[in-house]
Amino acid sequence: MFAQPSVAALNHLLKQNSWALPRLARFAGKTARFDIAPLSFAYAILDNGSLRSVAASTSADALCVIAPSLLPRLALHDENAHTEIRSEGDAELLKEIFFLSRNLRWDAAEDLSSITGDIAAERIVQAIQNAQQQLRGAAANLSQAAAEYLTEERPLLAKPRQVSAFMQQVDTLRDDVARLEQRIGRLFAAGKI
Repeated sequence: MFAQPSVAALNHLLKQNSWALPRLARFAGKTARFDIAPLSFAYAILDNGSLRSVAASTSADALCVIAPSLLPRLALHDENAHTEIRSEGDAELLKEIFFLSRNLRWDAAEDLSSITGDIAAERIVQAIQNAQQQLRGAAANLSQAAAEYLTEERPLLAKPRQVSAFMQQVDTLRDDVARLEQRIGRLFAAGKI
């Protein structure tokens, strides 16, 4: 059901990033499957580097199991999200898949220009990018203000230096207790207690 739109979107993205097709063409004839619960997508790599959808039950050379909660993070190119993908199979193909997922970029302005024209498309994309940047900045400011409030105004959270000092005190106390236990043990052994 979703296989045809997904392969069309991926092939479009690969064609927009012309450098990607030759890289993927090296793996012609191999298949990759992506399990994103409850869906499963499988693609065969063609000689020119483009993809063809195949049955999800097809034996795959490479398998990536992606938790649905990772999709937004992957879309935002969160590097930590890539480490949470479970993968198995052909190591070289998996390496290429991860490289492509980190480096492929959608040229939204190019696609939008066929509807609105070049100048309008560029301005729309620029406005969206500015809005995203402002949202990221606002989120960063809000989280910084919340952290400052919770550590300074209403100290519900400990500051890192306070936690470090506490941990150092705990380590010192642990060492002192260990030395005391050894001393008591020596006194018992000597029969003085």
